[in-house]
Amino acid sequence: MRHATIRQMQIFDAVARHLSFSRAAEELHLSQPAVSLQIKQLEGLAGFSLFEQIGRRLHLTAAGEVLIRHARTILGAVADTEEAVMALRGRRAGGLRIAVVSTAKYFAPSMLSVFLAGYPGVELGLSVANREQVIGLLKANQVDLAIMGRPPTDFPVSAQPFAKHPMVVIANPSHPLTRRRNLTIGALAGETFLLREQGSGTRVLTEGLLAEHNVSAARSIEMSSNETIKQAVMAGMGISLLSRHTIGLEVSNGLLSILDVEGLPVMREWYIVHREGKQLLPVAGAFVDFLAKEGARRVEEATRCLPPRRRRSRSS
Repeated sequence: MRHATIRQMQIFDAVARHLSFSRAAEELHLSQPAVSLQIKQLEGLAGFSLFEQIGRRLHLTAAGEVLIRHARTILGAVADTEEAVMALRGRRAGGLRIAVVSTAKYFAPSMLSVFLAGYPGVELGLSVANREQVIGLLKANQVDLAIMGRPPTDFPVSAQPFAKHPMVVIANPSHPLTRRRNLTIGALAGETFLLREQGSGTRVLTEGLLAEHNVSAARSIEMSSNETIKQAVMAGMGISLLSRHTIGLEVSNGLLSILDVEGLPVMREWYIVHREGKQLLPVAGAFVDFLAKEGARRVEEATRCLPPRRRRSRSS
């Protein structure tokens, strides 16, 4: 494998991500035969087939699964080297690769916009994914930094908190519980709870909170995104524990209500995370410093809940 080229690894990574030679060719602006040829050559160097066709779908072989992990580590190191060279040249340019969990998408773009105004030469790569996918990107060294609410524990990372992250229970404004004050967690027993997918930090927190107070839901419905949960709550399908940072617009417009529950909001933290030992280049380090100084204020500005707007009467 010492004779494999960086370009071959880039092509291998593209095919592995798309599981399609044609889509990889489109991404890399190559012909499909050129992509196939490079993969054949890489397979010759490895001594194994890297892909297999099962039915109509392309899959990585066991050898391909092993090799792609090493290839992505190498490609990450190459990207870091390019950034280091740019930094040594004194340029406020280069690339900044950031992954954020889906809940953070409600404030990350506005915060990055403010930061990047001072770095016009920086090329940003922003990935929005669920927690497990963001952890995978960190672990494979495919991003410089990640924003999440619960840092990983299965490999060493550096995690710095930069803002509070309140979790609240939401309901349709016509729900009977919205008219009550100082609700106990027990008062939520028998409700239908709308939950995120397994592995989600919000899902873990919800199940832990209910178990801690011996509260059983009448029914649990799993949904794959905050947006779907919000729409379902507005439709009266149930209640949900969600980040307050995801509901500012809906609360401001009277489409959702925050229940007055004792002990809530549950206050968590937002973290900026990178692999332990990773040499952060100046732009990435500057973004970490920016979050330490301004992150909390920028998050609140982007996500604050205003009182529901009053509708004008016809006579006014």
